[in-house]
Amino acid sequence: MPLPLISVVIPVYNEEACLETLFTRLIAVMDGLNQAYEIIFTNDGSQDKSSEILKELYHRRPENIIVLEFNRNYGQHMAIMAGFEKARGEIVITMDADLQNLPEDIPLLIAKIQEGHDVVGGIRMNRQDKLWRITVSRLHNWLREKLTKIHMVDEGCMLRAYRKEIVKAMVASDERSTFIPALAVTYASNPIDIPVRHAERLAGTTGYNLYKLIRYNFDFFANFSRAPLEAFTLIGSLVAFFSVLLFLYLILDRLFYGPDVQGVFTLFAILFFLMGILLVGLGIVGEYVGRIHEEVRQRPRYLIKTELNRSKESHT
Repeated sequence: MPLPLISVVIPVYNEEACLETLFTRLIAVMDGLNQAYEIIFTNDGSQDKSSEILKELYHRRPENIIVLEFNRNYGQHMAIMAGFEKARGEIVITMDADLQNLPEDIPLLIAKIQEGHDVVGGIRMNRQDKLWRITVSRLHNWLREKLTKIHMVDEGCMLRAYRKEIVKAMVASDERSTFIPALAVTYASNPIDIPVRHAERLAGTTGYNLYKLIRYNFDFFANFSRAPLEAFTLIGSLVAFFSVLLFLYLILDRLFYGPDVQGVFTLFAILFFLMGILLVGLGIVGEYVGRIHEEVRQRPRYLIKTELNRSKESHT
């Protein structure tokens, strides 16, 4: 069996209402390319009927479909990474299963790869997300550009294309906590971003709430930048400087004006402020230490419970 030219990697989490439509539209697009291809679905611990539907889809097109089943939920990026490890294509496409990414835009990404680009990112035009999510996303993109120097117009868009060597480099990095679009750009020599369409979710709700998005943003900066540590160092230096000035002021005030009992409350306020900064700093350091702890344990990033793969079965 010849190696496929194109691999499409799709993470799935509770998408039972979307999978049939996704399969129909995606197969039509891929068949229309007249190129060998494979579609890799990673079921990321879904609690609905996604697993059963994926098995049925596999049996419809076993020559084109691979299904990976995690034993539990590991997150979107680990699901994509598992697909990367199985992908054999020279071009690897990623997209979400909720059909906010349009399968019909895949040829646009492939065309840019064939022009010589090694990473192609999508820029969601006319985004259909809620206003608060768009606002958080834009703020994150601005902060990422300023703090990490990683240039991506729309990091949250998962409709992307990668050359095989970029995918192999990401797999070899073996990071436990990673963000695939940003990681790919750090390895790329000729990336590009292009506009793609964005649709409303076909069904269901997003798995990201405000807390998860804030957590995602902090995780991102902890993985790709020392900016939080450097910011805390700067804040600590400024606080120390102003603390010396305050100390000198209090000494002069006592010498010239005598003791001031009411100043005790001011000192308490300053003390609580400094304690707050100290606790925030300890939390930031703890986040970095926690990531070091996760890496040195060398535990598996994920466990695949079952794999439906005809090419694998033919060799066993």
